[in-house]
Amino acid sequence: MPPTPRLAVESYWRNHVLRADRLARALATRSGQPEGWTWRLGTEKGSGLAATFRMPPSPYREPAHARGPGHCCICGQPVFRFGWHRDLWGTGTPNKNARWHSACVTAWKFWAAPSDQVTVLKAHQRHRCAASGKRLLKTAEVDHRTPLYRVWREHRDAPWPTLLAYWGAPNLQVVNRVVHVEKCSTEAGERAHQRRALMSGVSLDRESDDLMLLPTRA
Repeated sequence: MPPTPRLAVESYWRNHVLRADRLARALATRSGQPEGWTWRLGTEKGSGLAATFRMPPSPYREPAHARGPGHCCICGQPVFRFGWHRDLWGTGTPNKNARWHSACVTAWKFWAAPSDQVTVLKAHQRHRCAASGKRLLKTAEVDHRTPLYRVWREHRDAPWPTLLAYWGAPNLQVVNRVVHVEKCSTEAGERAHQRRALMSGVSLDRESDDLMLLPTRA
């Protein structure tokens, strides 16, 4: 048993990753996309921007849209005691010392490194390969159904809460390694074709952005 209520809350969400994912995306939907916000990449310190499209966009981490103390920098909603997302104590006041919900922290780690939760995702799929339907082997790997480079290229103008689903469970699948290798090969060929077309001067929809063409996994 965790020694403090906060640690107990954190432990709960760590052991319910998919529930944390759903909740964090629901809270983001409640907050909505900040007015004037667009998904951008950047490396400037303090900008709140991700350096790569492999990380989910987080508008409430950007100084222009941050809601200040007592609000989650991931979803934008108020944070209450012990990192909880609801005011169970009826105080009506967010915890001004908090910057994120415990559930959102768990969800963020899941979005950033879904392979760390391969065991959870295998169980969610009843240990069946999402592509072939065969039993998952020990070497099975986590894959994004829609690869993130394609999200950046084709869907970057989608509403922010909708974008988050591409990092969450709706866009994740566990497949046997042989299937994953084949899928990655196909996607690498697609990116190579885009690079060649760009170098030859052929106009490609949204693909003139060099950041999209950086080598990356699915």
